[in-house]
Amino acid sequence: MKVTYQYQFYPNTIQKLSLNHWLRICRYWYNRQLGDRFDWWESNRTAINACPLVASISTPREKPNYYSQKQQLPVIKKDLVKVFHSGELLDFQQVDSTILQDVSKRVDKAFERFIVGDSKGGRSGKPRFKTEADYRTMTFSTANNDWIKLVRKNWFYIRLPKLGVIKVRMHRPIPDGFTIKQISVTRKADGWFIQIMLEDASVPQFIPDKVTPNWDNSIGLDAVLHEDVYLATSSGEKLPSLKPLRKNQAKLDQISRKRNKRKRGSKARRKLAKKEARQHQKIARCRQDFHYKTAHRLVRSGAKFFFHEDLNLKGLTKRNKVKQDNEGTYLPNGQSAKSGLNKSWLDAAFGQFFKTLEYIAEKAGSVVVPQKPAYTSMVLCYRNEIVFTDCGMRSYWDEQHSLMVDRDVNAAIKCDSFSRNREIGG
Repeated sequence: MKVTYQYQFYPNTIQKLSLNHWLRICRYWYNRQLGDRFDWWESNRTAINACPLVASISTPREKPNYYSQKQQLPVIKKDLVKVFHSGELLDFQQVDSTILQDVSKRVDKAFERFIVGDSKGGRSGKPRFKTEADYRTMTFSTANNDWIKLVRKNWFYIRLPKLGVIKVRMHRPIPDGFTIKQISVTRKADGWFIQIMLEDASVPQFIPDKVTPNWDNSIGLDAVLHEDVYLATSSGEKLPSLKPLRKNQAKLDQISRKRNKRKRGSKARRKLAKKEARQHQKIARCRQDFHYKTAHRLVRSGAKFFFHEDLNLKGLTKRNKVKQDNEGTYLPNGQSAKSGLNKSWLDAAFGQFFKTLEYIAEKAGSVVVPQKPAYTSMVLCYRNEIVFTDCGMRSYWDEQHSLMVDRDVNAAIKCDSFSRNREIGG
């Protein structure tokens, strides 16, 4: 079993300067390798629908890979490296070798997902060159328990290669029996954080048993996003939403307006930019805390199966298609109202929540199963009849059964009933 614990650590001034310089070198090394791969990609391929008028007569070079690029490090470390556009000199010898090797691995994974795809055949977008705000994490892949030198009541001291001993705030203890496998350090808006990957081989990974879900051991979930409701469950419960971005939008806009009025490159603008980053971080942490608390609340119900709609979140937050008349004049397309809805979807972050629920449920011995969302919010759960044809219709009075049906609870029950009499696990 593998888990990752995150702690905040407090490097001294010299260590902070070294860490920032390491990030600069890692960012340059990442962009250099990615640029080399793009150069190979453009010079060794031809579009299938066109023939190039100008073609190179040189022999195509071999495809750069993780090992060929990693072998450049001993040569680069022999002398200072000059950055072309700024003239800055970088000393690769100052950085731990395992960090630079991990950078090569990150480039290899990003590029392979672009040209090959993952195990399911899905390809990622074209990798981007990293800026200072994008590249913030470095990984020590050879960490072990010997790196921790001293443990006190609320602190422990860890020795990192070429940095020395660093003081770490221990808000929760490292569990007994777990060994350190990897350590990463990240620069965030409010300081430096360390992520420690722990492993205990004696704890097996969760494997679900062959169990048939029924009404007693399963719960259906419906993503509501209406007024102050976040989720509706098949048991008739409605969980409230937090809306962290909406609640902090006024303060965030105030900081952004003040920052934009300051001169570029000035100390006041940098100060407000850091304040804005901390506000964004506060919003993200509030949202993550809300997701964990909501996931724990659902798991504590004792259910073994959680069924939710497999929403196309990318499509739900897509801009409306542009409308034009015969003269080319743009017509109203409802994007003004859709923009507010898109912000609400992104603020709710249902994709992140369902991943968090899957993580929490797995540790509790439960399973999270996505279901096709087609017609779950339109068809009645107790008979196949389309009733909720309008999104503004939130409830329905059934004269035949003298029953008031709530739209969201009905969708949760419908999502749960799709998996009735299915055997899951194995």
